[in-house]
Amino acid sequence: MRVEAEQLKAFLLDSGLVNKKQLEQAEKAIKASPTQSLEEALISAGTVKPEEITKLKAYILGIPFVDLEEEKIPPEVLHIIPEPIAKKQNIVAFKKTDRNLEVAMLDPDDLQTIEFIKKKANLRILPRLTSEASIKNAIRQYQKSLQAEFGEIIGDKTKELTTISAGPIENNEPAKEELEKAAQDLPIIKIVDTLIKHAILQKASDIHIEPMEKELIVRYRLDGLLHEAMTLPKQIATGVVARIKVLANLKLDEHRLPQDGRFKVEDENYKISFRVSILPVYDGEKVVMRLLPENSQGFTLEGLGFWGRNLEILHRHIKKPTGLILVTGPTGCGKTTTLYTVMDIINTPEVNISTVEDPIEYRMPRINQTQINPKIGLTFANGLRSLLRQDPDIVMVGEIRDDETASLAINASLTGHLVLSTLHTNSAAGSLPRLLDMGVEPFLIASTVNCIEAQRLVRRLVPESREKYRLEAAELKTITDEIDTKKVLELLREEKIISSEQGLEDVDFYRPKATPENPEGFKDRLGIHEVMEISEAIKELIINRANDDAINKQARAEGMLTMMEDGLIKAARGLTSIEEVMRVTQE
Repeated sequence: MRVEAEQLKAFLLDSGLVNKKQLEQAEKAIKASPTQSLEEALISAGTVKPEEITKLKAYILGIPFVDLEEEKIPPEVLHIIPEPIAKKQNIVAFKKTDRNLEVAMLDPDDLQTIEFIKKKANLRILPRLTSEASIKNAIRQYQKSLQAEFGEIIGDKTKELTTISAGPIENNEPAKEELEKAAQDLPIIKIVDTLIKHAILQKASDIHIEPMEKELIVRYRLDGLLHEAMTLPKQIATGVVARIKVLANLKLDEHRLPQDGRFKVEDENYKISFRVSILPVYDGEKVVMRLLPENSQGFTLEGLGFWGRNLEILHRHIKKPTGLILVTGPTGCGKTTTLYTVMDIINTPEVNISTVEDPIEYRMPRINQTQINPKIGLTFANGLRSLLRQDPDIVMVGEIRDDETASLAINASLTGHLVLSTLHTNSAAGSLPRLLDMGVEPFLIASTVNCIEAQRLVRRLVPESREKYRLEAAELKTITDEIDTKKVLELLREEKIISSEQGLEDVDFYRPKATPENPEGFKDRLGIHEVMEISEAIKELIINRANDDAINKQARAEGMLTMMEDGLIKAARGLTSIEEVMRVTQE
């Protein structure tokens, strides 16, 4: 039942998935690295997707292919195959009818496992071929719900927990020995581990642990919005905070000052770095942990939501050898991800890329990353000054926070470096007056800044959980007051979303529709962007110290799409909803 390499070649050519030239390149790659198979060579070159190969193999073998990536499997069916066997053999049960059990697997040749399941379940086994992503989704479903796990941990064991009296932190400070004992309590360790595990499974970006007067509230940030995950007994609050301090290597007996730290969690499926921030509040200490997946590779500018003119401008300017590129927006809007994606594109053996960051969010190969440490005098400004003696071609400064860093970044871009950085401003045009406020001379800004990109993140609609609708007159008026309607209609016609005779009232927009699999209708997030290129006219305005309204007006006259206009076009494509765009741009 195995597909031979020659057989796979013939079917790949017949199906049109690859051409002869691509096949020859794959064969050259196999000669250079004989351990890899034909399909591995094609996938690593990006010629075909893993799912396409799997579907083709299923067709050749005459075995049905199933996609379980979004499938919710009934627990009673899933648990027919024990979790350890499902994980080890990459096989899951997903459908049972009468005496038949359909199983999805990666290797249909694994007859031994099929025979074992047949004897154990006393059912007729029907093998189906599937993808790795489908298997991972199914195996995730073995996990108990957070509520169920905590019911087990807390229901019987609250009395076992080390209780440390809580109250206003300045009046009640437990001894260090008490805290160490609390942090080592088995139920406390299990509670913290379970909170972390479920945050990873739900793809949360942050965990908030907040002490109240009589309880401890745990919230997860999912796709940009906070959701309450669990309410825990107040008596375990100090133990939970102590356990997190132990993990992040922080001072156990420091309760009056904020603390920051890091730790990592790894298994065969993920490697995640946790950035920990602890802040004293009236009822104890609030903990926020940011999850930073270290193995999330392969971001592209297109995948982040860039397209058309915005994409062209960004690609043109990141190829320039000198100048300053700024990414702006509020905290948590994906600025760092955009910068890392840009660095990944320009990260070639011919250039030296160095960064000064606070904190280093993702480790990148062949990039020299420096973590700032103000306690010992290593600030952005000092780090950047030293870094420029390291002969970099490209410099990334995590954030321009003060006059000195702004001045150094501008000077670095003047002296033959491409500088990438971020600013906290609400729009692209707002960055220029901000630099002026920092004391940078207007003529220096005009001669160094290449382009400025501003962004927000909107939740992405799930295609199966959305419904069409058209805007009513009142909604149309609200939107047309904020956008350049003529420009938006031109782009909608170019994208073939509407015909030349139709207007905005004829556009099919989408909104979320609750389904059992996806009650909110959203999954993951997408960027909406505005990219402002510094033209001669804008340089003139900067030199004359024009305000951000005048600069924005000129940029729009030159063709810049605002974030709202970019979001509106993405909403018309069905990628997000108008309410999401309004939420992040207007509220």
